[in-house]
Amino acid sequence: MKTLLSVFVVCLLGCVGAMGQVAMSAMNGQPQMLVLPDYAQHASQTGMAQAQDLMEQSGSSSAHGERPLWEFMPEPHITPLGDSARVVRKEHAKAKKAVVVWSS
Repeated sequence: MKTLLSVFVVCLLGCVGAMGQVAMSAMNGQPQMLVLPDYAQHASQTGMAQAQDLMEQSGSSSAHGERPLWEFMPEPHITPLGDSARVVRKEHAKAKKAVVVWSS
């Protein structure tokens, strides 16, 4: 009964929305032409602008005792994809399985 009522309410709301669209289009039945804005300035040719240096204040500075980062970073330990897959497969095999109970 509840599903029948909810289906009826959804259909009623759909009909109301469709009637609203029909009523709005019936208010002004004249066709409207689509007018795209004209951006003529985008297509015109202009002279090139002055060059700008993006690296004006990018100097290299170093202080006493500064060391590169690669000296501090440990070597990345990259596990091969096959080893990762074996570990995941073992964890999946050890995981507790659901007990299926069929009742009629």
